[in-house]
Amino acid sequence: MRERQLEDWEGWSSSAAMMAARAARTRSPAWVLEHAEGAVVGCTTVSDRPLDEGWTAAEREETALYLHTTVTDPAWRHCWPGAVLAAWALRRAATSGTTWVRRACTSDGLLRYYRDAQGFALVRTVRGEHTVTHLLARHATTADWSAATPT
Repeated sequence: MRERQLEDWEGWSSSAAMMAARAARTRSPAWVLEHAEGAVVGCTTVSDRPLDEGWTAAEREETALYLHTTVTDPAWRHCWPGAVLAAWALRRAATSGTTWVRRACTSDGLLRYYRDAQGFALVRTVRGEHTVTHLLARHATTADWSAATPT
């Protein structure tokens, strides 16, 4: 994140304990993407309710999975692990009858990546007193995972 000049990279570099604690939550468990040889290449937290402010009451009534705190190992960037995790969530949502996969970010760089590389649409940008949060959504789909990885 530092090399790509994404905001908040310093916070992520010191948040391993927080990520480990979140992994144990039953309401929003962490899911790990593992290479066949056992290397962890990424993880994401999935919930059926938003942690981010800005979703309307009507949106909160719709069925959705929310992706939070997706983190990937930069050494595996060439394999697009973030896109694979997003594709997995889209398929999981679709096969369970869930309409949407939603996520939020505070970085313009991540907004562009989620929109341009992963196909999420920007729903709205919420401007708070100290933060700007981009809310994104994509219809759940069972489309082939390979379609999620840019060529």
